[in-house]
Amino acid sequence: MKSDKKLQNLSMKLVKQHWQMYLMLFLPLVWLLIFRYYPMLGAQIAFKHFRASLGIWGSEWVGLTNFIRFFKSYQFKRVISNTLLLSMYQLIAGFPLPVIFALLLNTVTREGYKKFVQTITYLPYFISIVVMVGILLQVFDPIIGLYGKAVFALTGTRGMDLFGKAQIFPHLYVWSGVWQNMGWNSIIYLAALSSVSAELHEAGKIDGMNRFMRVVYIDLPAILPTITILLILNSGRIMNLDFEKVFLMQNNLNLSRSEVISTYVYKVGLAVGGGDFSFATAIGLFNSAVNLVLITTVNRICRKLGGTSLW
Repeated sequence: MKSDKKLQNLSMKLVKQHWQMYLMLFLPLVWLLIFRYYPMLGAQIAFKHFRASLGIWGSEWVGLTNFIRFFKSYQFKRVISNTLLLSMYQLIAGFPLPVIFALLLNTVTREGYKKFVQTITYLPYFISIVVMVGILLQVFDPIIGLYGKAVFALTGTRGMDLFGKAQIFPHLYVWSGVWQNMGWNSIIYLAALSSVSAELHEAGKIDGMNRFMRVVYIDLPAILPTITILLILNSGRIMNLDFEKVFLMQNNLNLSRSEVISTYVYKVGLAVGGGDFSFATAIGLFNSAVNLVLITTVNRICRKLGGTSLW
């Protein structure tokens, strides 16, 4: 009891001494509670037949009706499969490349060239999604775009409308994202590689290791925990595709492959002719539950296989 009182008094003394730091912590904490946790109360409309005139608390409770309605919907299979295929494609194509790029860039000894490459690869990240999609539309225009001009110069015929081909949409979406984010995503791996001791590389040289062997047996194991943590975090976002980019690239011709959960929720809940807030919330809640299951599963697998995990 005495030790608890002493600890409490010490804590209060520290708070009084460093009240400025706690005040700085208090403001973002209030923001977090108001704008992140309080809105979670609204998630209950997924289990209600929400009517704006009655409010959240006054609307009729319908249980799992909205979820069952989504599972029986003709759109269920399409939006789930499109979301999973796009997300897995994006993860498989986009996750290893920043790691490889960071490992290769770390072997460059000329600092000027290294900084130039970093600058060039970081720049696309700062292009807004709207501008990025506008660039894609211009470049791949079958008549006036670079793609259209090249096809006409080589074949003498007009190229196909790539944005009108549903089967091409995943490739345009994923690889444009890889180009935009690869350089920026490599920063954390370069930071991890900077902590690798130069003595290990010197010892590797003495043992007869070439540059490739030092990358495989020294650099890669050093950043493996970082790779694992980021893989776990990315697995928790598999069902959350970039709504803005998908929506801007979407049209009636590629809808069969571009309709994902986020765009479907928007159309059901907010678009003209929608307004079914309970149904849209149920879909979003289901999406979050799937992400929770995925991140928990991958975290457990990584902990058993390599010992590195988030918790």
